[in-house]
Order: sequence, then structure tokens, then C-alpha cells
Amino acid sequence: MNPVYVALDTPDAERAAALARAVAPHVGGVKLGLEFFGANGPDGVRRVAEGGSPVFLDLKLHDILNTVAGAVRSLRELSPAVLTVHAAGGRAMMAAARDVAAPETKVVAVTVLTSLDDEDLRAAGVGGGAAEQVARLAELARAAGLDGVVCSAHEAAALRAGWPDGLLVVPGIRPAGAPGSDQKRVATPRAALGAGASLLVIGRPITSAPDPAEAARAIAEAL
Repeated sequence: MNPVYVALDTPDAERAAALARAVAPHVGGVKLGLEFFGANGPDGVRRVAEGGSPVFLDLKLHDILNTVAGAVRSLRELSPAVLTVHAAGGRAMMAAARDVAAPETKVVAVTVLTSLDDEDLRAAGVGGGAAEQVARLAELARAAGLDGVVCSAHEAAALRAGWPDGLLVVPGIRPAGAPGSDQKRVATPRAALGAGASLLVIGRPITSAPDPAEAARAIAEAL
């Protein structure tokens, strides 16, 4: 299975659909987030899915149990390959999301965003650092029956050791030499896979390249 999912971080449905078609032969799927969904809604997701790639719907749902369950239920007909909720919403919220999601959808919990580091967590009142918080939230997600979590490559090895069959989705992936931009806990594709990642989320190194298809092909070949 090709582990690369391309993050199509754009509100432009036509551009997202074109990118999805271009990279389809070289990646495992595409990721659509809040920016895209806010601009285009379910119809935009369907349009991108017409390119044939599995869709990872990264909405990071986080609300009271009934609200999240209702949101996940409303997304069932889109049949996303992967759907995100926030682990900080608690065990009951995560379990409710898993209960109502489409059977083919992998529901994974966001632990600590890769744009945050230990200092950011301390400022928010979270002690122990990113690694400890990720481990704590991952255990909560596992107890809730989720399929896996979103974490950085820095925590992947420890999580893999304790959750052999968990789906570990790792963003913050940057090929060697690429800038980290707004991400802080980053890694190369090969390092992330070596640490135990299941899926690699790669955005700008592919979508901002002069030839996104070639960039996706080169990354896949390097793996």
C-alpha cells in the first residue's frame, strides 16, 4: 500500500480536483481539510473523489458527544477512507464517532498538532511535553475503539510499540532539505516510516512543486 496522502490545502475545488487527478498514480490518497470543506462542502469532496483516489477527510471534529456523532453520521454517504476527530474531546465522544461512522471509514484521533511543541503546550497549561501528552491521548483513543491516531514522527515509534495494529497518521512530513514552514515536529518520509508511521501526510512539497505529479512520483520512489 502506498502510504502517501497528499494534503490539498486549497479552497479551490477545480485546483484540488486537478491535483488529485495528477498525483493519483503516485500516491495512496488525498487529504481534504477545513479550508477546502468550508469553501466547497460535500459536493467538493465528491468532485475530488471522482479522480479515483481515496479521500482522507481531515475535519478534526471536537464538540459534545451528540454534536460530533451527528456530524459523523452526516458524512457517512461520502465514505471517506479516513476521518479525524480530536482526542481531547474525550473517550465517549470518540467512541460515539466510531459507532456511527461508515464501516469502511478509519476514524483516527488527533493527539497534539505538529505545529505545537513543548513550550506551546506549557503555555496552554499542559505539563509533561508533547511526547507524554500524545501517549496519554493515544491510549484514550485506543480505549475508545478508534482505528488509530494522528501524531508526529517523533512519537510514532513509542506508539507503534504499544499499538502494533494501530493506524498511525503522520503529518509534518518534509523531504530532506525542504523547509518546515509552520510545522515544528517534522521528519523526512523515510524517517517517519522507519519510526512506524502507517500514512504520511505531505502537502506543500508536492502541491507547490512546479510539477506536483513528478514530485509525488519522486517521493514514492524514494520510499
